[in-house]
Amino acid sequence: MYLSYFGLTDNPFSIAPNPDYLFMSPRHREALAHLTFGLKESGGFVMLTGEVGTGKTTVSRKLLQDLSDDTQTAVILNPTLSALELLATVCDELGVTYDSQNNSLKVFSDKILNKLADNHANGINTVLIIDEAQHLMPEVLEQLRLLTNLETTRDKLLKVLLIGQPELQQLLRRNELRQLAQRVTARYHLLPLTKAEVALYVAHRLQVADGNASIFSATALISLFQISGGIPRVINLLCDRAMTLAYTLQKPMITHKLVIAASYQVLGEDIVQQRQKDLWNPVFVASFIASIVLGLLVGGLYA
Repeated sequence: MYLSYFGLTDNPFSIAPNPDYLFMSPRHREALAHLTFGLKESGGFVMLTGEVGTGKTTVSRKLLQDLSDDTQTAVILNPTLSALELLATVCDELGVTYDSQNNSLKVFSDKILNKLADNHANGINTVLIIDEAQHLMPEVLEQLRLLTNLETTRDKLLKVLLIGQPELQQLLRRNELRQLAQRVTARYHLLPLTKAEVALYVAHRLQVADGNASIFSATALISLFQISGGIPRVINLLCDRAMTLAYTLQKPMITHKLVIAASYQVLGEDIVQQRQKDLWNPVFVASFIASIVLGLLVGGLYA
């Protein structure tokens, strides 16, 4: 509803993991660099963790865009599978045919290993990406480890990217998974955005959609950081609802009051009041505005 009202060409605060809107904060750059390095090296497993909504899936989509043309990827979005189901899904993703009436762990494993060998012989890298990996059962992770046993003297023929919430780190500390944990050659934990990065994040997404960052007041940005905790997905939800309210009320700017009203609708009154406790502390406000100015200056110099 509000796109034409604010002169936007696209919805800047959709929660879909669109790589075009990826805000490359220093943490996101580090995460992408770690994943890229890990997948190019000889190791079998690479791991990206972070709280819900911090942008893990979006980073992985950006990684997929940046992979070379000689890479075949298999993406699993539903990890609540048995070992047999997971191997069948990997076969489906890699285009490996199999007889549905004659299947077992050995049959699937042999077919996948043959595919990996063929890809290697043809100069093709094979990457398996598993989202929400904290839901994988230990026996499924062990089966994945066995798949990575196929290697040359220099490289693993299958590289696995595990993406999950912090519980994934706890899962890999289990004694029966210690062999897999030792094969994780690169790992990164994605943290929420800082105070200054929230303002830059909002400005970036509006800019991609041909919008004007000045429609969000400084106090609105303060509220966004305090209520969202720097979680990009929550920021998107709050901004989208606040802009809808602004359109409904025919307001030209997103103010602190509109962000609060939006947060009541999105998160509920109890959560908002809890997060607002220190919102208008003078020291916090002054430091936040100073960090926004500094961040914008640094961002302008970088651009």
